[in-house]
Amino acid sequence: MASLFGYGHEASFGEFTVDKPRIRAATASDLPAITDIVDEAYRHYITRLGKPPGPMLDDYAARISEGAVWVLEEGTVLAAIIVLPAPNYLLLDNIAVSPARQNLGLGRQLLAFAETEALRRGYREIRLYTHQTMVENQRLYASIGYEETGRGAEAGYDRVFMRKQLID
Repeated sequence: MASLFGYGHEASFGEFTVDKPRIRAATASDLPAITDIVDEAYRHYITRLGKPPGPMLDDYAARISEGAVWVLEEGTVLAAIIVLPAPNYLLLDNIAVSPARQNLGLGRQLLAFAETEALRRGYREIRLYTHQTMVENQRLYASIGYEETGRGAEAGYDRVFMRKQLID
């Protein structure tokens, strides 16, 4: 799994060298790719929610400068994750995978990274939220150990709040 976190990100196959997916801190030059991926990944929810989902409205330039954004790349940026420190947990604020690369395990790699990053920072809990109508996300998070902790309106959205206790 070391390659996921930026170590040894190339593999040779005969005469060809292939980049393996790796996760690294985002830089300002990643901003166009991040905003495109978020837009593409969340656009289809606009009809369901009746407005753009929260991640489509975030200021990713500010998030990058805060050091909160990580990207998964394989030659080009394919996905992004935003994690924010809180007093007693790490908040997984957003995760977005390019629709062309969804269902290949990249999102799960980013989720595993978030858990590893939380533990590295000394947290024993990771939290997230999703919209109440995004039931497919709720099922995914529940399947990997997140439990629902509540529901409520926040920032103009009906959200489901979830958490996962982490073990070293």
